Amino acid sequence: MASKITFIGAGNMASAIIGGLIDSGVSPSDITATAPNENELASQKARLGINTNTDNNAAVADANVVVLAVKPQIMRSVCEAMRDSVQQQSPLIISIAAGLDAATIDQWLGSNNALVRCMPNTPSLVGIGASGLYANNAVSDEQRTLATQLMEAVGIVEWVEEEILLDAVTAVSGSAPAYFFLMFEAMEEAAVKLGLPAATARRLAIQTALGAATMAQRSDKDPATLKQNVMSPGGTTERAIQHMEDAQLRATIADAMQACAQRAEAMSKELSAN
Repeated sequence: MASKITFIGAGNMASAIIGGLIDSGVSPSDITATAPNENELASQKARLGINTNTDNNAAVADANVVVLAVKPQIMRSVCEAMRDSVQQQSPLIISIAAGLDAATIDQWLGSNNALVRCMPNTPSLVGIGASGLYANNAVSDEQRTLATQLMEAVGIVEWVEEEILLDAVTAVSGSAPAYFFLMFEAMEEAAVKLGLPAATARRLAIQTALGAATMAQRSDKDPATLKQNVMSPGGTTERAIQHMEDAQLRATIADAMQACAQRAEAMSKELSAN
C-alpha cells in the first residue's frame, strides 16, 4: 500500500487501524495522526513511531488518503476548517463516523471528493473486526482497492452498493458485538443459577462462542445445517433450541435489528440537519 495516510483524530478506532496497517507492512513514516494537542498524540507517537501533528491542514497537505476519525458532532467544523487543503490535494476520504452520510461530508469538504463511508465495529480493536464500506461515484477502482486494503488491516470488509444499506450493516455487525455480550451475560447468569461459579460459566460461554464462530467461518455449511448437526432427536440441544423457538427468539432478534437500523437512519438525518 504505497500511500501517505493521514488520520484526522487519534482515538481508539484510529489507533487500532494504524496498528493493523503497521502490522501489515505499512511504514510508520507513511502514517500521520492529528489531534488538538500533542498530549493526545504522545502515546501513539511513542508506541507506533508514526508522524503526529496538531494542524489538520498541514497533515492533509501530502496525504493520498485521509481518514476522518472524529466524533460526528464535531465533523462539520473539522471538515470545513480543512476544506481548502482537501480541495487542493484531492485525497481519498474515508469516514468512519457513524451516521453522517457521504453527501453531507462531501459538501462540508467542498464537494466532488472521492469519499468512502465505513462502518467498522469494536472487534477491530483486536484485529478481527467486520467493516461495511460504501463508495460515492467519485471513487476510482484503485481507490476502492486502497480502502479495502486499509480496512482489511483490522478484519474483513464487505462493500454495499447503496448507502442506505449501511444502516443494515450497523444492525448486523456495527452494533452486533453488544448482542453477543448480552448473550454471554444471560448465559453466565443462568449457569450460576444452575450451580456453576460465575468465572467458570463466563469462560465456558465465551470459548464456546469462539469455537462456534470459528466452525461457522471455516465450514461450507450454512448456520442452519451446523445447528442441526449439534442436535440429536430427543436430546438436550434439541430441547434448548425448541424452547428458544417457542419463545420467539428469531422474532426478537429481527425486531431488535430493525430498531437498530431505524435508529441509524434517524441519527443520520439528525446529524446531517445540524
